[in-house]
Amino acid sequence: MSNSLHLNRRSIHSPMLFASLPQDVQDLLLAQAAEHRFADGQRIQYRGDNADGFWLIVEGSVSVGQFLADGEFRGMALLGPGDSYGELALFAHRPRVVDAVSRGDSRLRLIRSTLFEQAIAGRPDAMRPMLGALAGQLQEMLEVIGGLRKGTSRARVAGMLATLARDQEPPVEIDITQEELAELLGLSRATANGALRELAKNGMIERRYGKIVVRDPDALRLLALA
Repeated sequence: MSNSLHLNRRSIHSPMLFASLPQDVQDLLLAQAAEHRFADGQRIQYRGDNADGFWLIVEGSVSVGQFLADGEFRGMALLGPGDSYGELALFAHRPRVVDAVSRGDSRLRLIRSTLFEQAIAGRPDAMRPMLGALAGQLQEMLEVIGGLRKGTSRARVAGMLATLARDQEPPVEIDITQEELAELLGLSRATANGALRELAKNGMIERRYGKIVVRDPDALRLLALA
């Protein structure tokens, strides 16, 4: 029987800031942060908004990216429950540089900057893991940028699918469209479709409507490293 990733996995591996905080700090923030509900396709934040806090995903999934001038959305990452985002804009005191859209119904908590600053004040035990999480995200982003400059489209698609299917016993059903996968990798839909066709032909994946079933994640990882 398939293991479903129905909106509960993410496309990046580094730990998020919230998850790196001590448990008592997490509990305090959760107890005081207001909860917000969003419908499928509803925009959660806009590029250019003031960063008055960061978001924690409680339930559902969020696509982070940018809307282009023609209204097309270019996704950069898929995030799931337990993930947080928007911290960098908060720390830099700069407007947000990405849009965020709910995939399916979702519940999030907005952790305001004043609440966060009060919670970590005088807590050096929270600083090192927090900085480590942010540094890990930056390092991974640099690796992603480097990966976009090299490797075949097939290897890049294989690597992304292997990441989405990590820590799951195959077959793993990933709730992602072909278009979303192409957006995450900076590929055209036709190019992504060609790569998926080859992977399916080799038995590594199976394509279904709005989903991709990963049947051989180890083979995908090896292909991505080739």
